[in-house]
Amino acid sequence: MIKIAMVEDDLELADVLTQYLKKFNIEVTNYEEPFMALSSLKLNKFDLVILDLTLPGMDGLDVCKEIVKNFDIPIIISSARSDITDKVTALQLGADDYLPKPYDPRELEVRIKTILRRFNHTKENESKIVKKFVLDEEKKQISKNENYVKLTAAEYEVLSLMIKRENFVISREEIFENSDLLNQDYESSGSLAVIINRIRQKIEDNPKEPKYLQTIRGMGYKFTQ
Repeated sequence: MIKIAMVEDDLELADVLTQYLKKFNIEVTNYEEPFMALSSLKLNKFDLVILDLTLPGMDGLDVCKEIVKNFDIPIIISSARSDITDKVTALQLGADDYLPKPYDPRELEVRIKTILRRFNHTKENESKIVKKFVLDEEKKQISKNENYVKLTAAEYEVLSLMIKRENFVISREEIFENSDLLNQDYESSGSLAVIINRIRQKIEDNPKEPKYLQTIRGMGYKFTQ
C-alpha cells in the first residue's frame, strides 16, 4: 500500500481525496497543521507528501523547504494560489510536481503513481552505485572509501550540505542559510572560501584541481563523486 502524508487545512477536500485514493490502494493521513506534519515525518514512513501552500502558522513554501532539507521524499504541491512565482519557487525548492486547484482526483492519483515510479527507479539506480563518500548524520561523520574524514564542526556542516545536494549547484547564500555555525562575518571576510579549501585538502586527491568539491564561477559550489 502506498502511504501518503497530506498537509491540507481544507478538511472537506482532504476527506474527499482520502476516500477517493483509498480505492487505488493509497492510504492518506492528513495533517491540518504543518508542524504536526513535520513531526510525523520524523516518526513515520511515508512514500510521498501532498502539500497545500496556504496553511495555518507556516507558509507552505517554508514547509516545502523544511521537507526537502530534512527528508528524502517526493512532494506534490496542491494549491489554489495562482501566482506563477509560487509554482516556480516550489519547484526550485525541490517539489516534484505542482497541481493547481481545483483538479480532478483522478489526475492526482495518476501523478502520484507516475512520480513514485520515477522516484523509486532513481533510488534503485543510486543503490547500484558505490559511493566514495558516505554521510552518517546520526554520528555527524563523513567517510571517504570507508575511512573517517576528520573535520571541524564548520567543515562538517558545509560538506554534509554539499553531499546531501550532490550534483546540484549550492550558492554561498544557501550555505549560510543552512548553517548554524556560519554567519555573514564569514561571507565578508572570505572565510567560507578558507573552509572550502580546508575541506579540499582533506578529501581531494589533488586540492589544486578539485574533482569532488568544485567551484562554479558566479554561482557557488557543486559536489560530485
